[in-house]
Amino acid sequence: MEQTSFLRHWSDAAHTSVGFFWMALWAFILGYAISSIIQIFVTEKRMQKTMGDAGGKSVFLGAFFGFISSSCSFSALATSKSLFQKGASFVSSIAFLLASTNLVIELGIIISIFLGWQFLVGEYVGGILLILFSWLLIKLINPTKLIQNARNKLSDSKDEAGDDKSFNQKLTSEESWAKVGKQYFMEWKMVWKDVTVGFTIAGIVSAFVPDSFFQTLFINTGVGKQSYDFFTLLEHVIVGPVAAFLTFIGSMGNIPLAALLFGKGVSFAGVIAFIFSDLVVFPVLRINAKYYGWKMSFFILFLLFTSLIGTSLILHYGFELFNLIPQSSGVSIAENDHFAIDYTFYMNLGFLLISGALLYFGLIKGKDVMHHKEMAPKSPLLEKILKWLALTCYLWLAVGLLLKFVIE
Repeated sequence: MEQTSFLRHWSDAAHTSVGFFWMALWAFILGYAISSIIQIFVTEKRMQKTMGDAGGKSVFLGAFFGFISSSCSFSALATSKSLFQKGASFVSSIAFLLASTNLVIELGIIISIFLGWQFLVGEYVGGILLILFSWLLIKLINPTKLIQNARNKLSDSKDEAGDDKSFNQKLTSEESWAKVGKQYFMEWKMVWKDVTVGFTIAGIVSAFVPDSFFQTLFINTGVGKQSYDFFTLLEHVIVGPVAAFLTFIGSMGNIPLAALLFGKGVSFAGVIAFIFSDLVVFPVLRINAKYYGWKMSFFILFLLFTSLIGTSLILHYGFELFNLIPQSSGVSIAENDHFAIDYTFYMNLGFLLISGALLYFGLIKGKDVMHHKEMAPKSPLLEKILKWLALTCYLWLAVGLLLKFVIE
């Protein structure tokens, strides 16, 4: 009996994981396609020229360029480092980093699908608050020596090759679209392991983990509950990043988990803090240390973690004031019919055709076109672990889907 129960849970977990990904597929394709187009048409060299001081204009431009950039944390880390290295101010580089992981289009689309418009608004308003909090803390602390030491640690690099083509020339250039296709492929290559593991874990949590676990982890948790005292909220916004730290999956893969947390009754503040935590995980801490040294890395961790806590609490109380906090109904998104013939089905078909066209331009028609984008130095050990975890996930999903047909 217990064995049958386990197998049924396994099949439910696999079906939920694949269903979650099917829900989000068109959004991934749309987001990464837009991101790839922008990254080819707006060069890093053009960005860093406008981000040279710590004033409001530079911070705004840093945030804007982050908004139109890639949501991949490793890509954002490399680009923000490069911008800082080539003359952008520290605060505008941080603004770029925060915007490129919290304000990007593809992340917003995924959040709207899994969590609804309130969390979408919270994500974008919160992303702006994170930048403002970080800017304020940098002004108050004024770590001039730390910033100068970090800048000195970065070796001089050559400017990227100039591109004298106008926007219209690029738009009609086959070479430019080949680069877009290659960048689109790179976007998927950067995140496939994180997304695979994240969506698989979301399905496993949905099927196997009881509500009592979340009630222990997040104190005073309750489905349908909307009133929390300050210390409960504070615990939630601290535990949220800790949970994200342990999963180290990345922002896109974490969204289904965030939806599950909210479905289990975790507060709005706790879920928002969990979503905002993609830059306070160990791989990011290690990469920043490699770039700037451990002192600056821990300062950035303090900066982002403090801003995250303040932002999450302000969002919760602000939304509560205007009665905008969505109510957790206890109905899991895992119970949805993910594979119905509805708008998601047709959207996925259409965007799969777009994906095929981009890959054709990038990998077949433009196979001789050179395109390289700097990435943050990933840990070979961590990447190997993630790779084997992802492959194990595919095996888990395949067997689970087979069980779904056998059991039913």
